[in-house]
Amino acid sequence: MQSSSTLFPVALLSAERRGDLSEDVYRLKAGNSPDRTVELALTRLGMADQGETRGVPVILLHGSFSNRRFWFSPRGIGLGAHLARAGFDVWVPEMRGHGLSPRNRDYRHNRVADYARYDLPVIAAFVCEQTGQAPHWLGHSLGGTTLAAALGGQYLEPAQVASAAFFGTQVSRTYWPLKIPPVEWGGRVLLKRFAHLSGSRLKRGPEDEPIGLALESMRWFGLFGRFGDKERDWWAGLAEVQVPVLAVAGAGDHQDPAWACRKLFEQIGSEQKRFMRLGREEGFDNFGHVDMLVSKAAQTQVWPLVERWLQDPQAMIPREQVQDISPEPASG
Repeated sequence: MQSSSTLFPVALLSAERRGDLSEDVYRLKAGNSPDRTVELALTRLGMADQGETRGVPVILLHGSFSNRRFWFSPRGIGLGAHLARAGFDVWVPEMRGHGLSPRNRDYRHNRVADYARYDLPVIAAFVCEQTGQAPHWLGHSLGGTTLAAALGGQYLEPAQVASAAFFGTQVSRTYWPLKIPPVEWGGRVLLKRFAHLSGSRLKRGPEDEPIGLALESMRWFGLFGRFGDKERDWWAGLAEVQVPVLAVAGAGDHQDPAWACRKLFEQIGSEQKRFMRLGREEGFDNFGHVDMLVSKAAQTQVWPLVERWLQDPQAMIPREQVQDISPEPASG
């Protein structure tokens, strides 16, 4: 099959019309990773009748135990579909072994380090090639963590990032038992017996996660751990990030609490950034980890804010007013 890219082999797997939306699915096989079997599915959403003209590109990164359906359902509901209808050129990657991305040979060893160093740059290169523009990036939970690693590790070039938005993203929550070396070592021995963590069995989502991710996070939160790999300190690198940044935390998010999300936000060096807490004190519902983006309340309170950010990230709100942002009233 002829490649859809001049950069590396890309196959167009399907081009479907879903109601008023078009849904094109590509499979990227860049061969830039030590595991040469890695293939990534990348879905492009747009309006079915808009022709070749597309809007500003936006890349949406799903979190753990999830896939592209976090951003848009088969019925065309979700933030991704909303942004496509608002005129944006929406791209939704699925990480290794998730959704339409097949499991690679070394699936059990997959880590954020691999996603950030190898996969996100490939996605960025293809989207930039297809659109001729720098895309905006938005990551939820682990998707945001991966984006933070790619920015802190300088794996993404400045021309590949128009802005970065983090929803429910943190790397600072303390797990005290992991600070005790024998506990950490024992946990590693136990986890290494498994190839993956089952999302359905743990009631966390439709997808599994490779055990490599769990082992990597244990190292981050260990006694002398850091957010990074053997080669680079991603946490320190975040201080060098200069792109516009939006960080959003849910007041009712117990998995990635607002204080920890705020700490990540404060580490980022960009002067063009804003932090938002979604809670009743700020005029929102008391949003949790998932419903901040996937709920009826999010449709009216959060999605319009995302749209406004993407339309003009440079239009920064004075720092003293950040906590006073209120959702726009629902129309109709």
